[in-house]
Amino acid sequence: MDDTQLLQQIKKLVEEEHVLLEQHISAGDLDENQHARMKALEVQLDQCWDLLRQRRARRHAGLNPDDAQERPADIVENYKQ
Repeated sequence: MDDTQLLQQIKKLVEEEHVLLEQHISAGDLDENQHARMKALEVQLDQCWDLLRQRRARRHAGLNPDDAQERPADIVENYKQ
């Protein structure tokens, strides 16, 4: 996946997240499936952003950005901010 595709995927995930947030605001709460989907979206977004940062760092270092690999959820979800 190249940078453009990653950014398109991020946009798609963010749009879905916004739909769920709007449902939360209008309904007052999300059901169990919506909560699960929201969590899955957060993880997918973290993975996409991480992959994009890896690609940019590799490119900046003169390395092949295509060698960057998506990291597992348990890794990206445990990064310290």
